[in-house]
Amino acid sequence: MTDAAAPALAVEDLHVSYGPIKALKGCSLRVMPGEAVAVVGANGAGKTTLLRAICNMLPSQGTVRLDGEPVRKLPTHALVRRGVLHLPETRGVLAGQTVLENLRLGHDMQPAATRPERSFEAAVEEVFRIFPRLGERRHQKAGSMSGGEQQMLALSRAVVTPPRLLLIDEPSLGLSPLMVREAYRVLRGFRDRGMSILLVEQNVRAALRFAHRGYVLRQGSIVREGEAAALGADAELFSQYLGVA
Repeated sequence: MTDAAAPALAVEDLHVSYGPIKALKGCSLRVMPGEAVAVVGANGAGKTTLLRAICNMLPSQGTVRLDGEPVRKLPTHALVRRGVLHLPETRGVLAGQTVLENLRLGHDMQPAATRPERSFEAAVEEVFRIFPRLGERRHQKAGSMSGGEQQMLALSRAVVTPPRLLLIDEPSLGLSPLMVREAYRVLRGFRDRGMSILLVEQNVRAALRFAHRGYVLRQGSIVREGEAAALGADAELFSQYLGVA
């Protein structure tokens, strides 16, 4: 993690409502350059809404800044051009396309100005080195693969075109314990190479073991924040806010 004057991402007093229901109630957080930050909370706490609001996929009130610049009014595709990659809990793969076709689309969607200098073929070689199973399934349609393999394919987008900021929603959702470990192995590689990451997760212990810092989201409000190791060691936090023994 590196010091910088401006956070890679700064969210201030963010509000989102679904009609009369307040989904986010003045949330504020930051991700410094090269920092991995986890937002943890129970199902329905507002974690997915938070990421979607940051990406301007939902109407919201508040301030969102990337590298110090306000971006809340920009369309989502403009954030992609600025190097933001959002991996939703649905994984966002194209079920009717093969692994290679999904990778090609992810590569071509990134603007040439922010795309790595290496070729697509070199990027795919790296993907298959990190995910050998995807190499075995390169011509298989994504929709016919297991949930763990689809998560590998989703994460591989950050290998093909490394983002400046990765937003990832519930990377362990629906995966076996073995595949959860595999997903976090890859995420640790991204983190250790200095990628700025904001992760939201129900798997509290895995998320806090991975992150530098953490926030606890409860019913749309940030109720705790701090160093991830300290939060992970706080038994009262788990019982009072997260309902975990």
